[in-house]
Amino acid sequence: MAAFRTIEEAYVEGRRVLVRVDLNVPVDEDGRVTDATRIERVAPTILALSDRGARVILLAHFGRPKGKPDPRQSLQPIAQAAEEVLDRRVHFAADCIGEKASAAVRQMSDGDILLLENTRFHAGEEENDHEFAKALAENGELYVNDAFSAAHRAHASTEGLAHLLPAYAGLTMQAELEALEKGLGNPERPVVAIVGGAKVSTKIDLLMNLVKRVDALVIGGGMANTFLAARGENVGKSLCEHDLAATAKQIMIEAASAGCAIVLPVDAVVAREFKAGAESRTVDIAHVPDGSMILDAGEKSVAAVQDWIDRAKTLVWNGPLGAFEIEPFDRATVAVARHAADRTRQGRLVSVAGGGDTVSALNHAGVVDDFTYVSTAGGAFLEWMEGKALPGVEALKGE
Repeated sequence: MAAFRTIEEAYVEGRRVLVRVDLNVPVDEDGRVTDATRIERVAPTILALSDRGARVILLAHFGRPKGKPDPRQSLQPIAQAAEEVLDRRVHFAADCIGEKASAAVRQMSDGDILLLENTRFHAGEEENDHEFAKALAENGELYVNDAFSAAHRAHASTEGLAHLLPAYAGLTMQAELEALEKGLGNPERPVVAIVGGAKVSTKIDLLMNLVKRVDALVIGGGMANTFLAARGENVGKSLCEHDLAATAKQIMIEAASAGCAIVLPVDAVVAREFKAGAESRTVDIAHVPDGSMILDAGEKSVAAVQDWIDRAKTLVWNGPLGAFEIEPFDRATVAVARHAADRTRQGRLVSVAGGGDTVSALNHAGVVDDFTYVSTAGGAFLEWMEGKALPGVEALKGE
């Protein structure tokens, strides 16, 4: 997928490089970063540019300040956390445009790293205002986007800037796009997709897109209950969107027309209450008791999914198969994740996963490092799976 330029192609020594990164990290009440994963993800790009003598100027958003400065959503504490990850001095400017920003940029030497204040402190950011994008561009000579997680937003720092300066993909963006191309763009077949989570209503576009592009679609979690109910099964008091029965049936019709197998649970782990240590048992799908709820897929269902993975060359995964946050309802997700990881380690499977709950589930299973690629981008990953064009990516492809 070489439709975009990468930083390896750019001459950066002594040049001011504006780098859009995702530093929207969780912080505690004292402003301390509690999870530096997103900083770690962009570190290779920042360090590569710095080591090549670029003057690295970081652009990022934090929180939802609604176009006005808010000290509680300043990036200054993030600069300190970035210093720890990068093991480099990270300078900070109290604005992302204007004299405060330009003065800080003028003081930079080759290899320096400067973080500008929250781009969302200006309404022009989310409005993708051309004048605001021009004000950002005044501080740079090149533009690098390394924030795939924000690429589904047509904002000034994610899309507008790419039309004003020579634009390149950062190392993380490049890795993400190449992995996604292997996942659905131009995958090795057969392709299996696993989609889980609570509600069909949040993933209708996703399911409609996938049935036309994959060979088998495994549906798990609370979503599966809606499909089972639409098929006439009793799901007891399980989480279920009965009003979406017609939608579920239409998705199954589309799948049949496209030659895509829909894989639903054939047995389930049920309990009368959803809590840790709740008494549970496994039943066939046809025998779910009225007073019980489905909280996980059963062993026969797990075996069926593993069999599909054994046949697959490519796996795309979004969403857990059960209520994995509470034992013992994590067993199906863990078993399938470990099986996919084994196949990946053996070189028999390209496995691409993404979405917040998915990353948490794979971490819980201890296999997040064994998949081919795990995306930390939530909304952008989901929109990519839905087949939508991402403005921040399209802008990198040039005119």
